[in-house]
Amino acid sequence: MSLTRRQVTSAALAAVPFVGRAPDRNHRTLYIAGDSTAAQKFADAAPETGWGMALPFFLREEIAVSNQAVNGRSSKSFVDEGRLDAVLATIRPHDLLVVQFAHNDEKSDDPTRYTEPWTTYQDYLRLYVEGARAHGARPVLATPVERRRFDAGGNAVPTHGDYPAAMRALAARERVALLDVEALSLALWQSLGVEATKTYFNWTDTEQDNTHFNPPGAIAVARLVAQELLRTRVLARHDVIRLHKDIPTSWITWPPAS
Repeated sequence: MSLTRRQVTSAALAAVPFVGRAPDRNHRTLYIAGDSTAAQKFADAAPETGWGMALPFFLREEIAVSNQAVNGRSSKSFVDEGRLDAVLATIRPHDLLVVQFAHNDEKSDDPTRYTEPWTTYQDYLRLYVEGARAHGARPVLATPVERRRFDAGGNAVPTHGDYPAAMRALAARERVALLDVEALSLALWQSLGVEATKTYFNWTDTEQDNTHFNPPGAIAVARLVAQELLRTRVLARHDVIRLHKDIPTSWITWPPAS
């Protein structure tokens, strides 16, 4: 049965993947706090796809994914709108909170979203870390996935300034697991090259989007996230599935917009 945008949003805010479940390591929920690169998309946005939509394909079914990422949010605006509080109201011991922000933190012309990498960005990220830990859950920081940008020589160019370095530094200081999605995605775009990367981003007949993904791109980035969750031992080997298998793009679906 397909869900409408309102039904999906209500379910996300309620964030109760298993009613009455015991808080244990066998049945956990992985929450995603992030922006449009990870968020659930709807039929009116297809083929745009957030990597959070593909992550469940790489996790065993006992690990539910509660994708709370929302288009256009920064580490600051997500908190200011009460979205972190909504996650913390339902998160349980042994759950995971994966946090990926920077794309909108970088918007210095918007005071509702802008954070400075070495001060306010770290301050807001610390709220996620401390909030998860206070509820017995495990915080996980993920550096922002890279945009598609190449220089004249065909080299993939980083676009996030000091934000990834600031997150890495915070993760080391707070002893938080770090998924270095920025470095891995940049290397992936480099290996694919200028033309092939177009088939991973939301390039259509009417749009040339170098930030958001289509199904192949979302699956590729979700695979990087799953690999990092395994490498950092956030998840055990039996928690991660299909890591080296092809995932059909037909598995991606977009709920109705209304």
